[in-house]
Amino acid sequence: MRILSYLGAGVAAAVFMLAVGWWRSVQTSPPDLPLRLGQMAFEMTDHRGNRVTPQDLLGSPAMLFLGYTYCPDVCPTTLSDITDWLEALGDTARDMRVVFITVDPSRDTPEAMAEYVSYFDPRVEGWSGTKGNLDRAVAALRARYERVGDDLEEYAMNHTANVFLFRSDGSYATSIDYHEPREFALPKVRRALNEPMK
Repeated sequence: MRILSYLGAGVAAAVFMLAVGWWRSVQTSPPDLPLRLGQMAFEMTDHRGNRVTPQDLLGSPAMLFLGYTYCPDVCPTTLSDITDWLEALGDTARDMRVVFITVDPSRDTPEAMAEYVSYFDPRVEGWSGTKGNLDRAVAALRARYERVGDDLEEYAMNHTANVFLFRSDGSYATSIDYHEPREFALPKVRRALNEPMK
C-alpha cells in the first residue's frame, strides 16, 4: 500500500512539472510587466557610436538582453542561443532587432561592445550608457544587476538573464529564461513575430 502511495505521489509530481513546462511555453505577459518600449525613458550609445533610445526599436519586433562583455558564461551562451534562434527562424525574423544592454558601462565602451557583438548574429546590437540611463533601463524591465567584488579591474556583475521579447508596436510579449529549452524558446519568438499589433 505504501508503494502505491509513493507511486501516486510520483505521478502527481510528474504531472505538475509537465503543467509548469506547458505554462512556461505559452505565457504571454506576466502581470508585473505591462510596459511598452515607447514608455521607457533612457538613452544610450550603440556599438556603432549612434545615440539610441527604446523608441528607435518601434516598428520592428525586438529582443532585449542584459549582460556584459567580461561575462564568463551566461552572456556568451545566451547570445549564441539567440544567434541559433534567428538562424532557425530564417526570413521570418529578418526584421528582428536584438539589443544587448551592458550592465558594466565602465568597461564596456561602444568600441568594446562592437568587438564583442561581432562574434554573434549581425542583428545583435551592443548598447552602452551612463549608470543613470542603465538604472532607468533596468527598472523599466523590472530587472536587477549588482557588482560583485571590490577590485577596480577584476570584478563580476550579477544580472537578470532573461531575454525580453517585444512586438513590433513596442508592447511586451514575453520573456525567455536563461537555458530555457529551444523547443520552448522558438515558439515564444514566433509568437512575438506573428502576433498582431495591439
